[in-house]
Amino acid sequence: METVRSIAASLGLTPMEALEYLAFALGVVNVALIVRRSIWNYAFGIGSVTAALFVLFSGRLYSEAGLQVFFIAVNVYGWMKWTAARHEAGRIVVLLMTPRQRIVWSCGIAAAGLALGGAMDQFTNAAAPYPDALIASASIAAQILLAQRRLENWVLWILVDLVAVPLYLSRGFEPLAALYAIFFALSVAGLIAWRRALKEGAPERERPAVPV
Repeated sequence: METVRSIAASLGLTPMEALEYLAFALGVVNVALIVRRSIWNYAFGIGSVTAALFVLFSGRLYSEAGLQVFFIAVNVYGWMKWTAARHEAGRIVVLLMTPRQRIVWSCGIAAAGLALGGAMDQFTNAAAPYPDALIASASIAAQILLAQRRLENWVLWILVDLVAVPLYLSRGFEPLAALYAIFFALSVAGLIAWRRALKEGAPERERPAVPV
């Protein structure tokens, strides 16, 4: 942390502001690499969410701060899954969910978000418990589906970005709000690129590796 303070001071920033900008830069590279289905996205993703963890906790967005811990673990998981998939197929193959899986996951996201939001509202001083919790639950699902190479992960990320931008602006986190606005554009590009990859490859539906 002393290194962060020194770098921040030299740039005229507070340590939290410096971490915001670091999360911003690493996050943009991370999502850009995901759009290209590059396995190296995970290295930048781990760095970005680690920086974001400290920023969000300082702003009392506890659900999303805790979410970053999960993201570190699931980025490692995703890195392993993508590595195995690339060794097996020679490339990162895009997969689709079944209609039943989409319904089950959607219901799970809503239920988890409401339950977590209620707990945050009752037991903590969270600034925006329900939007914060819904972003957290949708992001967890999206990150797992990303690791499983499901096209639908981009739809969830687009919805997360649409809620996160105004939430972060309301808490004074302008760099993070700008980051999620860029994420929104990249997520739209990712959805288009992955749909194209699905059509160009061998479209297939398979049962998920993650139990539903």
